[in-house]
Amino acid sequence: MKINRYLLQSALVAAVAGFLFGFDTIVISGTIEMLTARFGLSSLDLGTTVASALLGTILGSLVTAKPSEWLGRKPVLMLLSMLYLVSGLGCGLAWSWHSLLGFRFVGGLAIGGASVVSPMYIAEIAPPHARGRLVATSQLNIVIGLVAAYISNFIIAMLMPGDPSAWRWMLGIVALPSVIFFFLLLPIPESPRWLAKRHRWDDALAVLRRLGNDDPEGLLREIAESLHEETVSVNEPFFQRKYLKPILLAFMVASFNQLAGINAVLYYSGHIFSMAGAEQTSQLMQSIIIGMTNLIFTFVGLAVIDRFGRRKLMIVGAVGLAICLSATGFSFWMSDRIAEGTMSQSYLRLVGPLVLTSLIGFIACFAFSNGAVIWVYISEIFPNRVRARGQALGSFTHWFWCALINFSFPVIVANVSTSAPFAFFAAMMILQLVLVWKFLPETKGVSLEEMQRHLGIE
Repeated sequence: MKINRYLLQSALVAAVAGFLFGFDTIVISGTIEMLTARFGLSSLDLGTTVASALLGTILGSLVTAKPSEWLGRKPVLMLLSMLYLVSGLGCGLAWSWHSLLGFRFVGGLAIGGASVVSPMYIAEIAPPHARGRLVATSQLNIVIGLVAAYISNFIIAMLMPGDPSAWRWMLGIVALPSVIFFFLLLPIPESPRWLAKRHRWDDALAVLRRLGNDDPEGLLREIAESLHEETVSVNEPFFQRKYLKPILLAFMVASFNQLAGINAVLYYSGHIFSMAGAEQTSQLMQSIIIGMTNLIFTFVGLAVIDRFGRRKLMIVGAVGLAICLSATGFSFWMSDRIAEGTMSQSYLRLVGPLVLTSLIGFIACFAFSNGAVIWVYISEIFPNRVRARGQALGSFTHWFWCALINFSFPVIVANVSTSAPFAFFAAMMILQLVLVWKFLPETKGVSLEEMQRHLGIE
């Protein structure tokens, strides 16, 4: 079915929050060596530097739900664009390691908030037949942001070869798209479901009509019914038995998204290729290859998510991810044995290509499965009256694991082995395969209001 032009424009603009999310999250990957030299960072300090933004994402994901309920989805998106701006300018002008941590934390607040509000807004304006594709545009923009960050880092490194201050430009350039995003937000509508929750029925109906719904009056009645206006307060407690199933599903999907190790690979891509023996320019170029693979296979996920469904993508992806992570772990196990002298040096030439090949496969499998599914699925399984809090729970879970893994990754590599993290990630993907197979219900093609009946929520 054809997608209304105004609907598509509104979804794409909201998804620009994902672009900033991806760009600001990963841009630090190209600065790790420079920051380590500039501030004399230990492995613990490096983990703290990378995790500083992630601590902000945890808080941002927790505190954004209530403002998005009080003020609306659109005003909060505009506020987040300003936080991105402050973070970009602050990081570019940082005068000390602690000031850099502070401004990265501010950027994390924006990232955490964007991961809640952007997919939720798109899910609330999208019709069931196109919801998967439209919400997945948020993930697509995240990946485009990742690629843009890798390319931006590479270009700046080429324009400023050997300049120890290049990291300032790498981190500060996010200020430009932040301003553009603010102005793009001005013409998009407020979520009709948020308007209905605030009893602004005429405004909600007008937005539904402009978004091209076939029966806006009927849909508005269905939304009103799902809100249980006569018996349920919009401030109804979230943690209660009837919401247990979607809460557990959101926790599972968000947890496995990060327990795959995706952000450890993306944040530390240059560092990982360095461990495999690559020079800095080669590290940045290989990071671009990883980013482009992510982009291409996110398009694949976008194309098939409403055809094959969320569950099948998660199952197929788990198999591929476990295989690729095992290969990466094995390549670093070989590298460790070679360094110890218990394996012939002749095998060393295999390590670099095997790491690159297995990580390309890992990124491809993740992009069309876990990466494409997470924000779509979490935005679908909660009823209208608690969707903001459900989205916040999923986002908090995602960023909690992300912060923990990214903080511990360099410490484990330095103190245990280079292969240990990848072995752990592979084991988690086997566990994902089992749990998704047994417990994850399909959501494709089901309206948001009908979904709560499928999950037994009255």
